Amino acid sequence: MRIIGGKLKNKKLHFPENPKTRPLKDSVRENVFNILSHSNNVAIDIKNSEVLDLYAGTGSFGLECVSREASKVVFVENDLDALTNLKKNIKNLNSENKTILLNQDVLEFLNLLTLELYKEKFNIIFLDPPYQDKKCVEVVKIIKKKELLNKKHIIVIHREIKSEDHIDKCLNIIEKRVYGRSEIFFGRFF
Repeated sequence: MRIIGGKLKNKKLHFPENPKTRPLKDSVRENVFNILSHSNNVAIDIKNSEVLDLYAGTGSFGLECVSREASKVVFVENDLDALTNLKKNIKNLNSENKTILLNQDVLEFLNLLTLELYKEKFNIIFLDPPYQDKKCVEVVKIIKKKELLNKKHIIVIHREIKSEDHIDKCLNIIEKRVYGRSEIFFGRFF
């Protein structure tokens, strides 16, 4: 695994050997960032964006944003193996000043988060919950209710193709891509 673009391009990323964490493959991540950067439907500028990386794992998505000059990335992860590797990745990429790392459950984090605690609204939110996690729609609804996003925003969700989350009921899906057993949704709130 490596950073695929930006100023940190080709820098290696550490990832846990356990099967609980499934890092986003380089080829899939590259396609996601091509869509973020070049799709007329998505049209988001990563540079100077505030990014929230939920279920961050090793941080490959958020660190790719740092490499592409996002102003700040907030990582939320509670798996200890993933967290250890995420800390190593942030340190090895000298990205401490552009990142906030929180060892917390995603729902707990969102329920406690207010704009008083974190002053900026986010431009990009990435959700990559474990495939067996059934709370994805609940997480999206909390994000909407708390108004955590700037007017110009995008939510990117990585799910297993067999999951029956019905994300389209709470999010306007702009683009959807299938990669093997994974689906990537790009959406905005109605």
